[in-house]
Amino acid sequence: MTETTTGTMTPSPGPLEGVVVLDCTQVMAGPFCTMLLADMGAEVIKVEKPGGDDARRMGPPFIGGESAAFLGVNRNKKSVVLDLKSELDRGVFRRMAAQADVVAENFRPGTMARLGLGPDDLRRERPELIYVSISGFGQTGPYADRPGYDLIAQGVSGMMSATGYPDSPPVKISAPVADLGAGMFAANGVLAAYIHRLKTGEGQVVDTSLLEAAVALTVWEAAEFWGSGAVPGPRGSAHRLVAPYQAMESADGHFNIGVANQANYERLCAALERPDLLADPRFADNPQRVRHYVELAEEIQRTTRTRTSAEWLAVLQGAGVPAGPIHGTDEALADAQVRAREMVAPLEHPSAGRVNNLGVPVKLSATPGRVRTPAPTLGQHTESVLRAFGVPDDEAAAILSRGA
Repeated sequence: MTETTTGTMTPSPGPLEGVVVLDCTQVMAGPFCTMLLADMGAEVIKVEKPGGDDARRMGPPFIGGESAAFLGVNRNKKSVVLDLKSELDRGVFRRMAAQADVVAENFRPGTMARLGLGPDDLRRERPELIYVSISGFGQTGPYADRPGYDLIAQGVSGMMSATGYPDSPPVKISAPVADLGAGMFAANGVLAAYIHRLKTGEGQVVDTSLLEAAVALTVWEAAEFWGSGAVPGPRGSAHRLVAPYQAMESADGHFNIGVANQANYERLCAALERPDLLADPRFADNPQRVRHYVELAEEIQRTTRTRTSAEWLAVLQGAGVPAGPIHGTDEALADAQVRAREMVAPLEHPSAGRVNNLGVPVKLSATPGRVRTPAPTLGQHTESVLRAFGVPDDEAAAILSRGA
């Protein structure tokens, strides 16, 4: 926050204030990338096809006629409708790109180039442009032309084969981690490219994919495979490299214990009043506990089943043992620490009314990110944005006459 001459406090500008992003992405990975940039102050102009981002129709649930899925990843943006199959609209887009800092797209590789809007086309007129492409499998390689979704990437990456329980069929991680990971890696790439541009004046192409994000997130599984030669299988909630580190059964449900070192293990045994677990050679050190994690969990649960989760959490947290509840989404979003960290941010939407947003997960002391505006209605800013980019009145009128 900064103080004005009248003594009132106004929000500090975000660190990316003045950075203009043309966002041609839709559904999840691309919009999540551009939302992260928008949260940090970038002016993100969402360029939507006639009919809008496909996520506008994803659901239920719908809130006031708006897709909850769309609302979740498109805050802090403006919406412009352009038909990039139209020569007029492509010309307008090129005019806008010549003034932008970043163009982001997540079409199949080659789609934008066929429209004359690929990185070579746009960077010829604006060499400092940062061009971001997010796809299912990347811009190169034998799978480049395949359509890609989060589920497909999780399967190809090996992630699904290591998720779930040993006797379960393949299980997808509930959160779309390939989508979200690709969005985060793309945003990180934009920031790195922007720093490079500040140093050299030179833009570049940022290329990432759902597959690469999913593979990059299999850090423990890859480490286990390269270290042992064994293909990692599913372990339920148990960790691959430390034990005990998993959900434990109580008298009324389950709670988590995360014991990552010997000191924590000794405190756990004391809190459980189970000195026999310290003396058992199967559990003497972490390598032994990992080898015998099933037997160790059963021994621990012989004790934890005798009290409720709340009772055990009070005991374990009081003893300095890392432990926590397993919340439903409702409980997580109402949690006192989640609220204290401002991870729920309500806004008023023009048609959906009061809409809750997830907050900005990284806090900057001088230039914090903010949830400023709700996801836009389709074409809400077409006229004002076209005027701001100097689009001639006749061209703007022709575009607006089609319902943009």
